[in-house]
Amino acid sequence: MTNPPYLQKANTPLFVDRHYPKAAELLQEWDGDKVEGLALIGVPLSKPSISHSGACFTPGVIRKLLQSYSTYAIEDSADLLKTNKIVDIGDISMHTTDVKESYRRIEETVSTLMGTSPACLPLFIGGDHSITYSTLKGMVEKKGKIGVIQFDAHHDLRNTEDGGPTNGTPFRRLLEAGVLKGEHLVQIGIRNYSNSAFYHNYAKENGVTIYTMSDVKKLGISTVIEQAVQELSSKVDHLYISIDIDVLDQAFAPGCPAIGPGGMTSDQLLEAIFLLGKEKTICALDIVEIDPTIDFRDMTSRVALFCLLEFIRGRGKV
Repeated sequence: MTNPPYLQKANTPLFVDRHYPKAAELLQEWDGDKVEGLALIGVPLSKPSISHSGACFTPGVIRKLLQSYSTYAIEDSADLLKTNKIVDIGDISMHTTDVKESYRRIEETVSTLMGTSPACLPLFIGGDHSITYSTLKGMVEKKGKIGVIQFDAHHDLRNTEDGGPTNGTPFRRLLEAGVLKGEHLVQIGIRNYSNSAFYHNYAKENGVTIYTMSDVKKLGISTVIEQAVQELSSKVDHLYISIDIDVLDQAFAPGCPAIGPGGMTSDQLLEAIFLLGKEKTICALDIVEIDPTIDFRDMTSRVALFCLLEFIRGRGKV
């Protein structure tokens, strides 16, 4: 049988240049065996978001955007294809209506994966920030003492009595569950008019280290990262990076449900993630709070994708 000419597989790039490898080539389909190194895992949960959010669609958008960029970092002549591959584990299946069941599924999936593949370094693509409670809980069961470096405009330490477990409560829940100690949490990019005095005082009373946007501007992002790593390294075995995209100024993140002025530039965030990528003790990373349904030309998702690429570039320096 003669097949029709000029057909190509769906979701493949429209144009191919043999001398221009696409970032999508970094992804390898998971064969079900033990995973060594980087693993992409979609966590498409956004029902618990305080504000309306289509963050559940982000994993698919990030995968699609990998076709838009190369693997070559011109600044240090680094080709990511030569240093790292990413195993695409797929997306965690969420329950249609039961949020707590979805949390349980996330935790069980992560715990099982880390049990069978202890050398795996997950790259979680949310989803809203509520997923971090379950991803970190699943990591701690297998990894032991973990410290968190959180990029965020908000403390995410809200109480659960007024609305249950939402994207504003993950770190409160982690502290109350004893999964995370306050002294093992560093928050970077916290800014004006995005928090209340009550929750700011709660953070300080629980020993959370806080770098406001004013601190970031005064010290510089490289100094903040150096101090954050130094602060945690003597207390924990591993570091977990949590990136809430609303840490960015609204000019850089139009597809974030909780946009606001006065945040980081994309340059600052990308430098921070590259520097953290070079840290040997990093055990996982998550990126959350992107809503592709309100984004403009995927601007916000593109920043998230660059965070992944810069983290991978940093891993090549380890």
